[in-house]
Amino acid sequence: MTTFELAPSTPRSGAALLVALRETDGGPSVLPVEALGEDEVAELERLAALVGARGSRDEVLRAPGETVGHTLVVFTGTGRGDVTVERLRQAAGAATRTLHGVEALDVALPAEVPELVGALTEGLALGAYRFTRYHATTSTPVAHTRILSPISGEADAAAAMRRGIILADSVAIARDLVNTAPVDLHPESFAAHAVAAGAEAGIAVEVRDEDALEREGCGGLIAVGRGSARPPRLVRLEHAPASPAAHVALVGKGITFDSGGLSLKPAKDMGDMKSDMAGAAAVLAAVLAAARLELPVRVTGWLALAENMPSGSATRPSDVITIRGGRTVEVLNTDAEGRLVLADALVAAAEEDPDVILDIATLTGAQLIALGNRVSAVMGDDEVRSDVVAAADAAGEQFWPMPLPPELAESMKSPIADIANIGDRNGGMLVAGLFLQSFIPDRRWAHLDIAGPALNTHEPWGYTPKGGTGVGVRTLVTVLEAMCG
Repeated sequence: MTTFELAPSTPRSGAALLVALRETDGGPSVLPVEALGEDEVAELERLAALVGARGSRDEVLRAPGETVGHTLVVFTGTGRGDVTVERLRQAAGAATRTLHGVEALDVALPAEVPELVGALTEGLALGAYRFTRYHATTSTPVAHTRILSPISGEADAAAAMRRGIILADSVAIARDLVNTAPVDLHPESFAAHAVAAGAEAGIAVEVRDEDALEREGCGGLIAVGRGSARPPRLVRLEHAPASPAAHVALVGKGITFDSGGLSLKPAKDMGDMKSDMAGAAAVLAAVLAAARLELPVRVTGWLALAENMPSGSATRPSDVITIRGGRTVEVLNTDAEGRLVLADALVAAAEEDPDVILDIATLTGAQLIALGNRVSAVMGDDEVRSDVVAAADAAGEQFWPMPLPPELAESMKSPIADIANIGDRNGGMLVAGLFLQSFIPDRRWAHLDIAGPALNTHEPWGYTPKGGTGVGVRTLVTVLEAMCG
């Protein structure tokens, strides 16, 4: 586990030194900071040229550091043009993602204001993440990191570092859950994990088992979980400070494994389906972060947990089910299951009359087709959607606003039920959003579809590892902070 410290702008001899490079036509240029004198910058630029550094984004190179008083110099690139806060966050994370076994690291990157201190802390900690549960031997991240900053003695800088650590820790919680094998993470064990984490953070946690779900009419969760030997759960979490500024409900899709049910997925599409609970993981992590940050906003979190499996008891295509609250759904495709469990949880969340409802889910393959594997979608009320996009921009996550064209809802008409669970394939992501909206009309609400970005199946980049990414956690927390004013 990496520890962090704010220190004056005086590097330690014996520590590795991290510096940032900007890419220019004339060669790599060291980003100037107070910790580095002119002579040191000149020598560092000579070393950068010696190892062939360009300063391009996601480039991390090492050089011997004896000539600048260090055991090792690590160069991390920020690319061409303006060096934004997010570029620094990414550059810091790219460095710690590739550093193994380094005992001490001094970070000489721009940290003159609290925002930069917080961003560097986040990036460094996110990059240092390792998932080691199933490895006999593992690489070790940087043991101790000092951020060299001229404001190291200021309370705002210390608060920014603490926030950065909490955010990165929370993202790691979501990543760990996504990376855990479905044989170990199923509805009951996920719920137990939430109970233990909630007790440690001081938040209230309530678990509703299959009997309670039957009594409360949660037909979506029951229908999706019916084919599995491991029954569904609905978990309610609450962070309840005194005199809250607002009440925000967060709802997460938690399909711990999605085979598609009787509408079975192709084998090649099934291997990554342990990540279909990434929305619930993000909600749990965000509520825990709100508690650790002591945010003066009431947050209720809802984890809709089920395993979607085929069996003799599984829901059949053409079955009709009743969602909490009484609306009926004709199930035309059992692989469109996430919207069914979310419908139950959204209705339950709305019964408590929150000011805003946000749901987050790996909901549709159409999201990947529309936006790729790094950009998530957000749709819903114009104002709430805009708030989410603004929070994502501030957090360094990519969410793109999408519409909810009412004419697409016509394709979900059913002759025998209130609505069908699928509609037109064209605009399938938007159809899914319209399905969810139909269960909570007239609510201030937004839906975040993270189907692609939740699991990185490609090479790691920046502070993003291969596997679970924890996408959405920082955006949700930033929304909560904005609600606090």
